[in-house]
Amino acid sequence: MSTNDYVKYVTQQLIKFMDTPKETRKQQREEKLKNNELSTVYTNRWFGMLPFSLRLLVKNRKK
Repeated sequence: MSTNDYVKYVTQQLIKFMDTPKETRKQQREEKLKNNELSTVYTNRWFGMLPFSLRLLVKNRKK
């Protein structure tokens, strides 16, 4: 990607951002945060797959 392409892309994104109303941007941000909270568990987000794998290991040993 050349410098001109990058500048063009950044400019397009900036114009797109500035053209959208503030309330629409706020709604999009809230939806994004809501979807992100539902899809990730905080322990996985903070520590990766290690807590999840340990939890599975403990559950399987109990059975």
